[in-house]
Amino acid sequence: MRKYLYPVLLLVFGALVAAIYVFKKPDLHAPELRERHGSLALGGEWVNTKNAIQGLLAKLRQDPKDQKSRLLLAQAYMQEGRVTGDHPYYDAAAVQLLDDVLAAEPDNFEALACKASISLTQHHFSQGLALAQQAQEINPNSGFVYGLLTDANVELGRYDEAIKTADRMNQVRPDLGAYARVSYLREIRGDVPGAIQAMDMAVKAGLDGLEQTEWTRVALGHLYEVSGDLPRAAACYQHALADRPGYAYALAGLGRVAAAHHDYATAIQQFRQARAEVKDYAFTDELVDLYRQNHQPAEADKMARESIDMLASAAQQANDNEAMGHYADRELAYAYLKTNELDKALAHAQIEYKRRPDNIDVNETLAWVYYKRGAYAEAAKYMQVARRTGSQNPVLLARAGLILLKTGRAAEGQTLLEKSLKTAPYLNPEVSAEGEKLLAQR
Repeated sequence: MRKYLYPVLLLVFGALVAAIYVFKKPDLHAPELRERHGSLALGGEWVNTKNAIQGLLAKLRQDPKDQKSRLLLAQAYMQEGRVTGDHPYYDAAAVQLLDDVLAAEPDNFEALACKASISLTQHHFSQGLALAQQAQEINPNSGFVYGLLTDANVELGRYDEAIKTADRMNQVRPDLGAYARVSYLREIRGDVPGAIQAMDMAVKAGLDGLEQTEWTRVALGHLYEVSGDLPRAAACYQHALADRPGYAYALAGLGRVAAAHHDYATAIQQFRQARAEVKDYAFTDELVDLYRQNHQPAEADKMARESIDMLASAAQQANDNEAMGHYADRELAYAYLKTNELDKALAHAQIEYKRRPDNIDVNETLAWVYYKRGAYAEAAKYMQVARRTGSQNPVLLARAGLILLKTGRAAEGQTLLEKSLKTAPYLNPEVSAEGEKLLAQR
């Protein structure tokens, strides 16, 4: 009897393994939603978001092949990344879901477009452009995809092509996103009044209180800042906070207005609150300047190191995985300038320049790094490219003016500096102070 026992046991064990394999809970390959904190966790929006996402997760548990629900979950996570600023987690989660959709449906237009959007968010601009072009071939009549093409072309410095795709977007579907892109293209062409007009149209095309609408209202406020109209800028930020209480980017806007009025204590408070709400390195970076202006050097140095650590972590992730991770070399270049680590600043500016040699912002960054290193001729070369679209941004004009003064073109440099200081000297106090000092010596 014993000689039959082991074969029987093996047969039973095999049946159990098969049953486990057949009836096990399916691997959803779906990351979970993270809890929000602070004011982001208040109100009905978060309740609705949680319910919607839990509903999608339930559908996937019931049917792991439900690619529509997987796509909707990816889109929800993309938006959650925008709202919370937790892009490292939510962008990676969304890409994971989108890759699953594309593995099952390689020509899924929405999945391709969403993945292109995430690539642009992560500053993988060439990859984003390629994915957007692939999506466009599938659906050439989508306004959304023309927005992606516009963004990619702008970031890669292909401004004429960006104008074409933005025009096409407005023909297909004139909406908040379309007007906002027109606004930016007008701004970099030096038409700030036209940019304000288009951004105002973008705000009016949105629904009050939605994150996208209030983001756009904040962008309108910043245009007023750039034009020197602080009262209207403050009104935009206050409106955004009224419609979306605790909105971090509106708090930061009010912080900049307070700093422009030399109320640094209030500005620091606003930025600290914004930083507590949303994970955005820019808040930490701006706190560096505010603490220095408020004569708190120890806090400024602490913020500067935190800023570098945040950016370096993102850059390392991007270096380890070319498909994901935020390329942050341009931001790192500026961060290292604030700690006077000029070699590191130059190294990161050059890395970004290799990726995007035609982008005006990248050229401005490299020009400013060379200026700080005393290489004025090199600085002038890159600044000339940075100004090729005719942008009238006061910080750009001030930097260009300083470089011109150092390269013997005094009259041109003085004109640009005076224009910048007259319009909005508060945008970059360090640059403005240097400009005022040089003008006083003349």
